[in-house]
Amino acid sequence: MFAPSQIEVRRFFCSTYAKWRDRLPLTPMETLAAQWIEQHPEYHAELADEEQAVQAVYTVEEGRTNPFLHLSMHLSISEQHSIDQPRGVRQALDLLAARKQSLHEAQHVAMECLGTMIWESQRSGRPPDGHAYLEALRHKATQ
Repeated sequence: MFAPSQIEVRRFFCSTYAKWRDRLPLTPMETLAAQWIEQHPEYHAELADEEQAVQAVYTVEEGRTNPFLHLSMHLSISEQHSIDQPRGVRQALDLLAARKQSLHEAQHVAMECLGTMIWESQRSGRPPDGHAYLEALRHKATQ
């Protein structure tokens, strides 16, 4: 399992942004990340300053979105969709994207479901419940 540190994740997104901005060749993972970076111009300034990005602290009290968490969730959900894991997530995301008429908006809804699953897991001390995540996503896709 690949488990990069917070600094490695931030450096990855910053270097991907720089390569994308400068139209340099990208690896397949960078290409996927760049697609999401492109859709979030509000993060470009933060991604442009790698050393500041490594030092930045994002707290709920500040009301700032952590761009690295947000982009990481986009990548995670994209991977879930591509391999249909948990089984059924591809269908639920496709249905939600059709309903929202936007893959991007569907992913943001999926992020809410994913975030809830992670929070519940941390709160309860139990492993993440993929079934509950999928059911929440299916519910959002059909409501």
